[in-house]
Amino acid sequence: MPISPNFTSILEQEYEINFLQCYPNGLLKYTDLCNIFQITAGIHADLGGISFSDMQEHHQAWVMSKMRLEIISLPKWKEKVTVKTWIKSLENSRSTRCLELYRGDEKLAGCETYWAVLNTQIRRPENLALPHEHFIKYPEHSATEKSIQRINLDVPFEKVWDYKVQLSDLDIVNHANNVKYLEWCLNTMDRKLVLKQHIKGFEMNFLKELNWNDEAIISKNENTYIISKDDKICYALEIIG
Repeated sequence: MPISPNFTSILEQEYEINFLQCYPNGLLKYTDLCNIFQITAGIHADLGGISFSDMQEHHQAWVMSKMRLEIISLPKWKEKVTVKTWIKSLENSRSTRCLELYRGDEKLAGCETYWAVLNTQIRRPENLALPHEHFIKYPEHSATEKSIQRINLDVPFEKVWDYKVQLSDLDIVNHANNVKYLEWCLNTMDRKLVLKQHIKGFEMNFLKELNWNDEAIISKNENTYIISKDDKICYALEIIG
């Protein structure tokens, strides 16, 4: 698709929180916060001519490789929020995108994401085939207090759950969507930890894709979780408390 006349290098997108997106306490689910960010990134890419549809002409797609989410507060059911997003860097096959969530002028959350361009036929990274010079890059403009951190995986992990990837876990790229990994881990945690807003953020590394019917193992060590298949780590999560 051509670049939209409504394209701007910094996008602001409004949403109203609906009941399907909320926990029983009326607060936005952590997974739906990630979904809202992911949807907004997709809208911005679409307006700028580098969307999934545009990339499919070149057998390419964006896939997330890392994400840091810092949460100040979660919005409630029926509240109106605004997401701001911009590209911090984009070069060859890699891009860093920033996102912020606001209720009015109050910042509720900030997020930094690393993306890779995946060739959907050979399932390998490759340089973006589409022009992106019209996107102003903002290398000095961060959405989080800390940049993406390394997750320490050199510790012993204890198995907490077996999981087989379901059809409902897949997205349009035909693999388990990145938010599903977080959802599986959250489902193993203490209910009070999730509902009482004790979680102040997440550090996530997406290392290897999972596909339909794959058998995965979820393991943990204190505030760190991993999802593995055939003894290879596919996903790592660190809870920021």
